[in-house]
Amino acid sequence: MALLAAAAARMDDHDEYAKLVRGMNPPRVVIDNDASDDATVIRVDSVNSHGTLLAVVQVIADLNLVIRKAYFSSDGNWFMDVFNVTDRDGNKVVDASTIAYIQKTLEADDWYYPETRNTVGIVPSEEYTSIELTGTDRPGLLSEVCAVLVVMGCAVQSAELWTHNTRVAAVVHVTDAESGGAIEDAGCIADISARLGNLLRGQSDVRAGGGAGTPAQHKERRLHQMMFDDRGGHADAAAGADAAGPARTEVSVTACAERGYTAVVVRCRDRPKLLFDTVCTITDMEYVVHHGTVSAEPAGGAYQEYYIRHVGGHAVRCEAERRRLVRCLEAAIERRTAEGLELEVRTGDRAGLLSDITRIFRENGLTIRRAEISSAGGEAVDTFYLSDPQGHPVEAKTIEAIRAQIGEATLRVKNNPFAAGDGAASKDAGVAGAGAGAGTTAFIFGNLFKFYRPFQSFSLVKLYS
Repeated sequence: MALLAAAAARMDDHDEYAKLVRGMNPPRVVIDNDASDDATVIRVDSVNSHGTLLAVVQVIADLNLVIRKAYFSSDGNWFMDVFNVTDRDGNKVVDASTIAYIQKTLEADDWYYPETRNTVGIVPSEEYTSIELTGTDRPGLLSEVCAVLVVMGCAVQSAELWTHNTRVAAVVHVTDAESGGAIEDAGCIADISARLGNLLRGQSDVRAGGGAGTPAQHKERRLHQMMFDDRGGHADAAAGADAAGPARTEVSVTACAERGYTAVVVRCRDRPKLLFDTVCTITDMEYVVHHGTVSAEPAGGAYQEYYIRHVGGHAVRCEAERRRLVRCLEAAIERRTAEGLELEVRTGDRAGLLSDITRIFRENGLTIRRAEISSAGGEAVDTFYLSDPQGHPVEAKTIEAIRAQIGEATLRVKNNPFAAGDGAASKDAGVAGAGAGAGTTAFIFGNLFKFYRPFQSFSLVKLYS
């Protein structure tokens, strides 16, 4: 008890000192639309702590802004970085409310200090119950999960699912379908966990929690932590390469002995939230970025260079540690890189909608590689990354079959490899746009959700109860 009391006293002393330092050196944020011709420049100066860079990048990523170029440096206890950002269309950030949100959030003292919020990205949630699932992936898994949640009286408010190397991780936010609030009954939560655990056949981890005072983690950071596996990086990475861009993810880790750093260089295809994914992994592996630069390269490439040390102050010490860092960064980059058909479903929300949509995908022989689910104001906006079970592109006739079954929703089809180049392109033109090439966006309009069918096979549910 005496040791615990002494430790608590030291922690209190540290907190008081940290508060004093922060009070004397509040974060400073400058958002400048004149410094660059083609981007908004965000400059951030603050007292440095482990996770500071991630906290800043997280704000930018959550607003779906694209980081075109960035420089960051932290010597001693001071952190400085510069980001050149645009919106997804390549325009400067001019919306006053967005600029005000960035300024207010990044100047908030406690944003950079996890001890005041438990961990980075933690906020209390009283609106929903969060369910986490990890396990071995298989075709139709999300459809089965959604069906069980419907039968258990859960309404899915938002969800995100990633797959990589036969593994799957999902964070699902649900409410009670009747009350519209978080599910607080411990018995009900235990029942949901048990049924989903049976569904995942014992090769999984299912956690459910929620209600007043329950912390809710940042969804994407939590997915990285759930998918973290330092044993294996990225099977078949070369097979997923796009001929129009870099061949694959390349990560090099070398010693920078004269300064006591380890140099990490990443080259890969550029995409949204790439910087968040790499910085999140470096931070969760207990390394600190002291200097770095990020830039876009020609032909859709990205270049990232970091100079890091472990939080203990030392550089990477051995070959095994170096290889572990390479594997984890490769996996973090590629688990969010989804090849194949990107399909957005936008329609009025209703009970069982997600279950019906995922059932339609399953019945048409499609596998969900990644999914982003959201519902707000009575409208559901769901994005799916689809392929066949072998990882091949989705054929035009399959897209047409889905269009026939999903009615009143608007389907936004993007990045359909089957629409590029060969004889299938003309076949796909009536569905994905005449003359469409890889990455072309097209819109498919249905009439009604006329093929809506409630979940029929209750015997499936009984298998998991």
